[in-house]
Amino acid sequence: MSPARGSSGRPSLVLCVDIGNSYTVLGLLTGPPDGREVVAHWRVATDERRTADEWAVLLRGLLDGLGGGAQPTGIAVCATVPVVLAEWREMLTAHYADLPSVVVEPGVRTGIPVLMDNPREVGADRIMNALAAARLYGGPAIVVDFGTATTFDVVSPAGQYVGGAIAAGVEISLQALGQRGAQLRQVELKRPRSVIAKNTVEALQSGMLFGLAAQVEGLVTRMIAELGADAGDVRVIATGHAAPLVLGECSCFTDHSPWLTLLGLGLAFDRNASD
Repeated sequence: MSPARGSSGRPSLVLCVDIGNSYTVLGLLTGPPDGREVVAHWRVATDERRTADEWAVLLRGLLDGLGGGAQPTGIAVCATVPVVLAEWREMLTAHYADLPSVVVEPGVRTGIPVLMDNPREVGADRIMNALAAARLYGGPAIVVDFGTATTFDVVSPAGQYVGGAIAAGVEISLQALGQRGAQLRQVELKRPRSVIAKNTVEALQSGMLFGLAAQVEGLVTRMIAELGADAGDVRVIATGHAAPLVLGECSCFTDHSPWLTLLGLGLAFDRNASD
């Protein structure tokens, strides 16, 4: 299948940007709706001190590294850090005013009903995960996103976002132990030799990794029961940069989609960019 093309005749490339608390993930997507592919991606630190012009310089450098033909024909952004989002708005106006852009926020049409007490307080990244899960996998589905926080987002059989859960992410939990434990220290986050550790470093690694795996399996099991669905009918999708650490330790996952949030942003862009 040939890639979709913009009005200029160039292949359509949507730059999707997920601004998280610790990291910002950027990706170039090409292809038709419901069939987009991530052809390039980057993960950079989310620095609240970075100005709109600095973001523009950083973005230009990333794109130039791919060659002259890798310029976006549209941009979609979601963020959990308001001060950074404000700089991105300014950057889009000052440096990319000629491109259609979509900032996912309350009032933007996503195509997925959000059945929450206050839909406006749900993080845009979580709605993008649910949107992508509903459109690409169908409901019922549970998305587990391993980032600064570990988030669980549930899609009903009817394709509605019905809620979820938020837990501390594995990296910040490990950092907190290293900072607050008098005889503990920062360690590399990796799989130890065994659950029953023989030294302090591996004891920390065991508690973090296997503890997270048990937490995920426990919450997913409870969510499936609360949905009233058969476990075999629920797609459980792992995403986020820390997901590969846990995938082999959990039996509940049916799918791994590293760029699920970006794919959701691509879907939101398609729905809103022509407005």
